[in-house]
Amino acid sequence: MCDVIAAVPYWQRLIILLPTFVIGGGLIVGILILMGRAFKQFFDELGHKRLIWVGIAVVVASVLVLTWFGISLPKEE
Repeated sequence: MCDVIAAVPYWQRLIILLPTFVIGGGLIVGILILMGRAFKQFFDELGHKRLIWVGIAVVVASVLVLTWFGISLPKEE
């Protein structure tokens, strides 16, 4: 049975999997749009917008500084 699968050309596998890629990509894009709208509504209703922007800037700056110095998180074993 495995010999039959290995004998199929690569482009035929891609054609068979194409609907899966299209549906999966559509689901991911749909979720990103939904989450983006929810974040926009949350951000519009928030009273302290400047505080959120400062927090985002602090996180981005911290990541950049730690990356610049070559500090990495310890890996779990």
